[in-house]
Amino acid sequence: MAINQQQLDKIASGQGFIAALDQSGGSTPKALKLYGVEESAYSNDAEMFGLVHEMRTRIVTSPAFTGERILGAILFERTLDDQFADQDAATYLWETKQVVPFLKIDKGLADEADGVQLLKPIPGLADLLARAKAKGVFGTKERSVIKANNAQGIAAVLDQQFELGQQVLDAGLVPIIEPEVDIHAADKADIEVTLKQGLLDRLDKVDPATPVILKLTLPSVDGFFQALVDHKSVLKVVALSGGYSRDDANAKLAKNPGVVASFSRALTEGLSAQQSDDDFNAALDAAIGSIHKASIA
Repeated sequence: MAINQQQLDKIASGQGFIAALDQSGGSTPKALKLYGVEESAYSNDAEMFGLVHEMRTRIVTSPAFTGERILGAILFERTLDDQFADQDAATYLWETKQVVPFLKIDKGLADEADGVQLLKPIPGLADLLARAKAKGVFGTKERSVIKANNAQGIAAVLDQQFELGQQVLDAGLVPIIEPEVDIHAADKADIEVTLKQGLLDRLDKVDPATPVILKLTLPSVDGFFQALVDHKSVLKVVALSGGYSRDDANAKLAKNPGVVASFSRALTEGLSAQQSDDDFNAALDAAIGSIHKASIA
């Protein structure tokens, strides 16, 4: 199954970043609260997801949100079956905004063991990938977390990520491999040394004709992931904000040439349900502008 060449070219050479709009069940209440919507505003999951979809719709339909500065957007599975401005969500992103659609496919994290949290099993994965492909999705995202410099645990994370990544590639999609390093880990810099070597070892076995995307925590040493940025089997290296404020995340990102943002909370920081459309669009425009600037530094 062929990958959309226009979308591939946009991710490979475009000047911009990937917006992460994939808040899921566990992170949705916090995302809504930061947006000014208290838990008292909804009484069940359906109402909660309806409200977060309204927030996402307001973001992606804003005149500030276009393919000029945004390369792609990561959607939550429920969003895939929903609409933006009366169009299927993925179709709207690409055809109306020229923003490449991605889909979060993981089902959350397993309990911590060996200093890491692996992905939970993903039942119905083949069907989900086929449905995403049929709806025009370009790639997927799957997140694990590393909390300690445990070689066995880090190897387990990477083995699982690359095995899943190959299933995604076989389905004609491009995986965003995301082994997040906890920014509060006491040995964060040491973890990144082990992680980078593990990534390079596995990337050498990936066919450059079907490259992957890496989504990584901003490193403790500036420019530390340059070998990954330059690797022939890597389409793009993107960075998560990981709990840093937007200003801090942008400052760190700008010191890592070739790495672009894939921010979630740092993107929506300062947006509020109570803002007028003009104020909302102005705040979003400023956020996108600052993240875009750091991404192309």
